[in-house]
Amino acid sequence: MRGIILLAMVGLSGCSNTNLPRFESVLAANDSATAALAQWCEARNIAQPSVIRALADRAAKFTPTPAVLATLGVPDATHVAYRHVRLACGNTVLSVAHNWYVPARLTPDMNHTLETTDTPFGKVVTSLGFRRERLAAQRGRTNECPKGTVLSHRAVLRIADGSAISLVIECYTRANLKAAG
Repeated sequence: MRGIILLAMVGLSGCSNTNLPRFESVLAANDSATAALAQWCEARNIAQPSVIRALADRAAKFTPTPAVLATLGVPDATHVAYRHVRLACGNTVLSVAHNWYVPARLTPDMNHTLETTDTPFGKVVTSLGFRRERLAAQRGRTNECPKGTVLSHRAVLRIADGSAISLVIECYTRANLKAAG
């Protein structure tokens, strides 16, 4: 009997794990995590409409490390802004993200939108035609991510001339692996 219960538990825990490779594929197919999450939200029927909002913690401060400054190609922290957000579809938080970005490489309107609205970074800067350079991906959480993280990404977003506009750490939540609604 104990073996049957154990097998049943293994089978149940594997149900959500089958969604992880699919989720990883959607993320890999997009330069914008915002676009990927919107596609995933729509496909999984997480919320209607499948609009991604950035719930910003405007009081959050996270001084960039020398490695962050080097990746962004800036001399010091005065050239960097920080945005800590929870990306949500409806009331479901799909990602927690740390975003260091270079305001001087964005337009004044973009900076104003990032400072005052719940519009995700990827949507705000989409007109720059950025591309994502994936630096690291790990199943589970990294030190920067909260408990409940199933997938952690680190990436730099670059514009056409190769300049970095953002370094992001993305912490994807278990909510992404739930059965379609």
